[in-house]
Amino acid sequence: MESYIKLSTLNDFIYCEKSIFYHKLYDNYNENLFQKKAQIEGKLIHQTIDNKTYSSRKNILQWLEVYSEEYKIMWLIDIFNIETWELIERKTQIFKDENWEEKIYRWQRYQLWWQMFCLEEMWYEVKTLWIYSVKDNKKYRIYKPSKKEILEFREVLEKYRKFDLLQKHWKQNLKKCKQCIYNELCDYYIWEKYTQLQLFNNK
Repeated sequence: MESYIKLSTLNDFIYCEKSIFYHKLYDNYNENLFQKKAQIEGKLIHQTIDNKTYSSRKNILQWLEVYSEEYKIMWLIDIFNIETWELIERKTQIFKDENWEEKIYRWQRYQLWWQMFCLEEMWYEVKTLWIYSVKDNKKYRIYKPSKKEILEFREVLEKYRKFDLLQKHWKQNLKKCKQCIYNELCDYYIWEKYTQLQLFNNK
């Protein structure tokens, strides 16, 4: 039986392909030992959803496990209103400029789309998708994926399933490396810091 892919693992994969290895290493550790301020803050804001205490209304489904047999993915949704058919994902804060869409990351769109695919397979109708920015109390509409975007999604899944940790042709993104919660374990990041230190000392 083919195993299901967790959306949290896919999130790491999109951020950095090699981070899925470290994600699995950390599965058995206390998150407080390696998560940074942003992740800890997000966890605290998310507690009402995790504990299913966000709302007592019967039309609000919260922290519901969802699956897709077609895509072999699984995760938990934040909020789904079965009266308005709105799917809502809560985020700590969406930072925006004049063109706010550029601040909605690809992963954040994927996350809602994938949840929608799962719900639809479970015979729920999803009419609208939203990201709710908790700190500034604003909602941002995320439109349903086009055929091209669905194809892109399938390609990401295929790439994930075929990924080889030992592949030779891989380039790191140092800007992402500096922000990555797994960087203290990553041999690529540690080697890069060592190389930079050697260059500095040889000047």
